[in-house]
Amino acid sequence: MKGRKRCRMHGGTNPGAPKGNQNARKHGGYSAKTLEAVRYMKAIARLVRDDLA
Repeated sequence: MKGRKRCRMHGGTNPGAPKGNQNARKHGGYSAKTLEAVRYMKAIARLVRDDLA
């Protein structure tokens, strides 16, 4: 197989999954907008919880 380090049929063990969680960044799980929304919702929940106590 030209340009490859392993033959695709006889190359030995699988090198494993890609490093890191690429899907979380792709779908906005850690975006600044998402983190801001989470902080906002937690603040509202805190206010509601304090009012009920």
